[in-house]
Amino acid sequence: MSAARIGVLLSHVREEEKLLLRALAERGAEVIRLYDRQLVFDLTDEGSWPQIDLVLDRCMAHSRGQVALHLFESAGVPTINRSQATAIADDKVLTTRLLAAAGVPTLRTMVAFDVESALAALERLGYPAVIKPVTGSWGRLLARVNSPAAARAILQHKRTLGSFHHGVFYLQEYVEKPGRDIRVFVVGDRVVAASYRMADHWVTNVARGAVSQPCPVTPEIESAALRAVRTIGLDIAGVDLVETADGLKVLEVNGGVEFKGLMRTTHVDVAGLIAEYVLARATQGASPVMVLSH
Repeated sequence: MSAARIGVLLSHVREEEKLLLRALAERGAEVIRLYDRQLVFDLTDEGSWPQIDLVLDRCMAHSRGQVALHLFESAGVPTINRSQATAIADDKVLTTRLLAAAGVPTLRTMVAFDVESALAALERLGYPAVIKPVTGSWGRLLARVNSPAAARAILQHKRTLGSFHHGVFYLQEYVEKPGRDIRVFVVGDRVVAASYRMADHWVTNVARGAVSQPCPVTPEIESAALRAVRTIGLDIAGVDLVETADGLKVLEVNGGVEFKGLMRTTHVDVAGLIAEYVLARATQGASPVMVLSH
């Protein structure tokens, strides 16, 4: 049997990508690096595209990644994660709505499209509150507002930025974290590890200086993470949970997830488990496209 040809869609080779490329090669895969800046798709000649059995998405440029995943899927090539699930995870509005509709505990969140209506929504949420961009990662462009005056300044500034995304106001209740939140890493139907992300700042992303510490995977953590991942339809994901007086709630579900911080808190071979899952999926062929129910 010939080796599985695994395309890894890349923007840069970071520490996680180095580990994944090595883990795939060690398990007998033929690894094809698909750098997003170098890819060219002749839309009229599918035969000229890279010939691969499966694409693992590690692209940092989400717009490029989405297009590439769509194209590979159109040619019958399975992708991890699927383009539809990745698009949902990249959209905080849709993610939160689907989680809430599925009964997955998440924070109270409102969406508005005008400064005045956003201010009215914030009055209903109560201060302090959090204003987030509808897309983005690494804790960028988050703002905690403590008063209507501060909120108006932030909202008007976002409005002047002009893009569609800055004209959609994603407004969320603020919860006092116990100096941490929880990152849970899911591969397939399995929670492989979890870590506390400790920080003095209210934003607890590792990219913003948070420190990872070991977190035992309790039944509550496992249930919340798996329910969130299944709702969004991801195969490999990081689920961010926050501890509240009402129990664990989902903050975010991330598709193109980093695990550098997590690796420092566990003996689990995260890259190896991903590689094994990828190779198992490659032998199964393309999976049916998920259809969202309304």
